[in-house]
Amino acid sequence: MQEKPKVSVTRARRGSAAKDFTFTANSIPAGTLSDFRAAAWNAFANTAMPLNTDEAWRRTDLRLLPASDFKLPHEGAFEDLPAVPDYLLQPLTGDQHGGQITLLPGGAETQLDESLAQRGVVFTDFRGAEQHHPDLLKRLVGQIVKADDGKFAALASALAQNGVLLYVPKNVQVEYPLHSVLWGPGSELAHFSHILVYLESGASVTYVHEAASPDDANAGHAMHAGVVEIYVGENANLRFVELQSWGRHVWNFSHERAKVERGGNLDWIFGAVGSRLTKNFSNLDLAGEGATGRMSGFYFTDGSQHLDHDTQQNHLAPHTSSDLLFKGALRGKSRSVWQGMIYVAPGAQKTDGYQANRNLVLDEQARADSIPGLEILADDVRCTHGATVGKLEQEPLFYLKSRGIPQKEAERLVVEGFFDPIMQRIPFEGVRQRFQQAIENKLA
Repeated sequence: MQEKPKVSVTRARRGSAAKDFTFTANSIPAGTLSDFRAAAWNAFANTAMPLNTDEAWRRTDLRLLPASDFKLPHEGAFEDLPAVPDYLLQPLTGDQHGGQITLLPGGAETQLDESLAQRGVVFTDFRGAEQHHPDLLKRLVGQIVKADDGKFAALASALAQNGVLLYVPKNVQVEYPLHSVLWGPGSELAHFSHILVYLESGASVTYVHEAASPDDANAGHAMHAGVVEIYVGENANLRFVELQSWGRHVWNFSHERAKVERGGNLDWIFGAVGSRLTKNFSNLDLAGEGATGRMSGFYFTDGSQHLDHDTQQNHLAPHTSSDLLFKGALRGKSRSVWQGMIYVAPGAQKTDGYQANRNLVLDEQARADSIPGLEILADDVRCTHGATVGKLEQEPLFYLKSRGIPQKEAERLVVEGFFDPIMQRIPFEGVRQRFQQAIENKLA
């Protein structure tokens, strides 16, 4: 009798996961937020590491993430690590600060103008908030970004002892900008941060937050995972500038969400030039009628850097408007990913939504992926999107060189011209200068 042939069944292979972290529940900081952090830890423990078969992570591979190597910095660790460079502490949005916070491995330094404190403004790190404003912190934390939004959102929510609480009471106008710096030196350290911004109705403030570390090629690996929660009350106005200049040995993950109520306005500016790999989720929820939001992004990659920005503009009420423009340039073998979505909820009529992503590829082996999207469930809206990926145009280069300008200088001028629409959206000379310096450094 002839033997039946063997039939082999090949199943779709699920992507390989990165190693998991070695943190334990004993790593959770004690204090006022212990219940919140314990719940976040449970969410972390019950959530698998992202795979490259998951849609949100399809273009960002974590298999080389040395998760098991990372450890938490001990209290006062910053005393034995490189200090914050002076230039990071200088004002970027004026000639002085209304307050400044420096978040360090195992510590923090805070200062706030006394006149703002007397008007009820709270601007402090999480340690100070747990000591002096525990009820306020407990009431606000975890309301905008949920711990179950993702593996890294849960991890940061559970373990972030470094954080900022900014609270501006009703109708208070903060004249001078507030500034915070997250400084993350060291090797094989995991830095966790939680930024919490809450503006009551009619309030107004400008806030600049920068995350940075030494760019040391021999520093080994380091990691940052962060959460940013923003609430803009009715008729309130927030300008939020967020800069990322991590060293190229840092794996960087962040979950960020802003909720804007009726008549509120958010001007959200992103700048990213650092890290080995960045995966950033940024969500804008226009929750009240007449809410507006603008998102402006600048990024420049080189070497083998990988930056992945995932943006969402959610129109949840009528007469809301959003405007997103992200522009990036790429050199070497670097890669950028931008995935954007405009969502219009049922009943959110008279919505005006716009998103655009423009990329300039300066080397043959660099790559830019640009994926815009629309999901519209209302019938009286105006929503548009666009995406481009291109190389340096030869015609303006030829024109400049024909005027005696050297090749490198001509390329720099063309790249600066490419970024000019983003620069025009940034009302702060110091931030523009920082971006222009990044362009020069990348092209050097």
